[in-house]
Amino acid sequence: MADVLLREVRDGVVLLTLNRPDQRNAVNQELRTALAEAMHDFAVDPELRVAVITGAGDRSFCAGADLKEMAANKTQQPPRDYFAEFGPDDFLEKPVITAVNGTAYAGGFRMAQFGDLCLASSSARFAISEAKWSRGAPWAAPLTRMLPRRILAELLLTAQPISAERAYQVGLVNEVLEPDQLIPRAWELARTIADNAPLSLAAFKWLMRVGGEAGVAATGAVAKEIFRHVYDSEDAIEGPLAFREGRKPKWRNR
Repeated sequence: MADVLLREVRDGVVLLTLNRPDQRNAVNQELRTALAEAMHDFAVDPELRVAVITGAGDRSFCAGADLKEMAANKTQQPPRDYFAEFGPDDFLEKPVITAVNGTAYAGGFRMAQFGDLCLASSSARFAISEAKWSRGAPWAAPLTRMLPRRILAELLLTAQPISAERAYQVGLVNEVLEPDQLIPRAWELARTIADNAPLSLAAFKWLMRVGGEAGVAATGAVAKEIFRHVYDSEDAIEGPLAFREGRKPKWRNR
């Protein structure tokens, strides 16, 4: 049996490919376990700076949880780790890019939006399709801050897909690309991010998280503490020194 999750590493970037194309890359128990383990390894490996997640084939990024498996197991209330938890509260300090190569439905929509940046093929489609099958989407809570109410209502209540271009227009996607340019652009963008200071990247991720849950004044106050260890780090000295010497910084992540 082919591996359900493919892994490729280049220069501090790991590309993870969901590899169940005949099942539209739906997440079953095997893929769920493999993905959770791969993301944990990414989180703790100091050599890995950025992760890219995509799907095999050109039909689907991810169709969400495997409904056939759920039917066989008579799954009702799913356990916390049912779909694959990527970290505490689905939060990682390292940047993640999702490269959506086809349909991203239900949990696949969730996975696409787990990325800090989301790239989409022009053939991609996005849907929160749970209402069609009497399932729930508690993971959609952050979308109440990301999207206007009318757009969110359309997605939740109709359960119908929207195009990659529409997803770009409402802020769910950073770039729409031709299919053959999706992964090359993901590698390029990941390398651009990986060249930046890792302590700053982690702090900015915390800033975005706090900002999504608190007001501007509270976020500003917390931000001073978020960035304190960045300013006090060896990398904070290395950055300006590298600039003065006209060379690429050598980050030590401390």
